[in-house]
Amino acid sequence: MLANENGKISSGAKNRKPIASLSLDLDNQWSYMKTHGDAGWESFPSYLDVVVPRVLDFLKARNLTITFFIVGQDAALEKNSEALERIAAAGHEIGNHSFHHEPWLHLRSETEIEKELGDAEEHIERVTTKRPIGFRGPGYSFSEDILRVLVRRGYKYDASTFPTYLGPLARAYYFMTTKLSEEEKLKRKELFGKLSDGRRPLKPYRCQVDNGTLIEIPVTTMPVFKLPVHVSYILYLSAFAPRVALSYFRNSMRFCRMTGTQVSLLLHPLDFLGADDGLEALSFFPAMKLPSEKKLRTVSEALSILSGNFSVITLQEHAARLSAEKVKGT
Repeated sequence: MLANENGKISSGAKNRKPIASLSLDLDNQWSYMKTHGDAGWESFPSYLDVVVPRVLDFLKARNLTITFFIVGQDAALEKNSEALERIAAAGHEIGNHSFHHEPWLHLRSETEIEKELGDAEEHIERVTTKRPIGFRGPGYSFSEDILRVLVRRGYKYDASTFPTYLGPLARAYYFMTTKLSEEEKLKRKELFGKLSDGRRPLKPYRCQVDNGTLIEIPVTTMPVFKLPVHVSYILYLSAFAPRVALSYFRNSMRFCRMTGTQVSLLLHPLDFLGADDGLEALSFFPAMKLPSEKKLRTVSEALSILSGNFSVITLQEHAARLSAEKVKGT
């Protein structure tokens, strides 16, 4: 904090807002279909040409610079190049979201994880000219092997943990909407996390892995209760009670400030796409029956609340500040 010559805290320091990072997992249509077990995903249907311009215009209008986690398979396809180039050209941070976007990445061997991250890096850097220094696992995949690979490849932070007790409930609901075989369900047995994930730290911390360290920045959930606060969840609530949903989000942000929790808020492409965008294949996803205009209004109000309470930055900057502060280890 800043103090004047009399030792008193200046009003500028008192009024300075705490930081909050904002990121978007650029999951594509095919990746949702793949996880859901739907036929046709192998042709890699994409909505990036629609959603990327929409998101970039939305962020520009609000003077927000965020982190986009890109899937390597999308960067490998020529049809997506223009959309991904636009993200980098707009000055947003580029993160690694794996190559194949398989939420069971944490079940893979260290050798397989190494190839998964390396292949994604190669194509992401080729298209965007930016080499990622941050990673988020698909479906919040997290393991010691993943951390070892990240440290070895020079990453500065991981943002994969999702501290909530509701993971098994979300998985059960998801399975109810699918026609997955028991074998496929077994592959997805830890989709959205385990009950024990609710005991994970909510505040960022330093991971010591072999001879290196990595900053872990969890996706924020409500302090104490560990209930989701990411925007897709707010939209899900808004389908039933819009005012209640935004009130819930507003109070969650206040609670984060009260507890000194540095927020890391998560967005998804489907937060910006609605029933009028012709995505019948994704109708199983919560809030997809809402029109895009209504969803955009809710997202706008949520981010206005976020910006009113916090200074919004990228995850890269968030990690750099945490590193300078020497956050506690685990």
